[in-house]
Amino acid sequence: MLSDELGQIDLRSLQVLVTVHDCGSFSTASAKLDISQSTVSYTIDRLRRAFADPLFVRQGNRVTETDKCRNLISQARETVNRMHALAAPAEFDPATAEGTVTLSCNHHERFLLAPPLLKAMRRAAPHVAFNLLESAVNGKQQLKENLADIVLGPVRILGEGYFRRHVFSDHYACLMDLANPLAEGELTLDRYRNAAHVAVTHNGQWQALYFETLRMRDILLDTRLTLPSHDSLHLMITDTDLVATIPNRLASLYADTLAVRPFPVHIPIEIDMYWTERTHRSGLHRWARQLLADVATTVARELQ
Repeated sequence: MLSDELGQIDLRSLQVLVTVHDCGSFSTASAKLDISQSTVSYTIDRLRRAFADPLFVRQGNRVTETDKCRNLISQARETVNRMHALAAPAEFDPATAEGTVTLSCNHHERFLLAPPLLKAMRRAAPHVAFNLLESAVNGKQQLKENLADIVLGPVRILGEGYFRRHVFSDHYACLMDLANPLAEGELTLDRYRNAAHVAVTHNGQWQALYFETLRMRDILLDTRLTLPSHDSLHLMITDTDLVATIPNRLASLYADTLAVRPFPVHIPIEIDMYWTERTHRSGLHRWARQLLADVATTVARELQ
């Protein structure tokens, strides 16, 4: 038999618990849920009595979960997401639909796919809002905290409750100024090794896949420029001796103004999309995922 306190725990209470955990603040959680801070405090107090645990303790300007709360959060999040999934309407008419689709990705995918995806969405579903987030290496956390509906990129998100669909494949190419001596003749591994290189790190949180492959061959690159993103890359290497190693489909877009040469080692880049059970059965999000896959197929065909 459940205790009176435990029997009064409802879905809304679990949503408050998860939101306070993700925000690290009662006030931020109240604003996100559009309820008063006193309601948040009252709900957490009821949960504390029900589970006989403080759940959250204050550390500076944030609240941090206890061990029991950490275990409870994973169960609460799964329950809330399952209820969202069950409540999501399966029928969907893009012409009349309302809602929001939030896609998290980095510059490569955003530059190639976001513009045609947005145009397709605006034509078919004019009342649906489209949000873009920078994923860096935080995609799984963004899905877990319901900040993103779809994460797109060359990542591996493992674990129960995550769904995956392959979008397209790519490989690396080298981008450089047209006057760079390496633009003439075959770009061998030895010539590449001795070049002055650019590294893109997504604000220092990520390292491109090719670095590990080169390390396995005992090749350490001479990195002369580090950038937080690809967005200004073409401007930075123009009129310099620098060589950037980036996804081939992205590099091909600069072929009119810069030299694009094959990377001397073939390293596949697999671009996948991920989502969670929260949006798995949603008519809106199923439609958006299919539209993204269709757009990616078209773009990949055009850039072959």
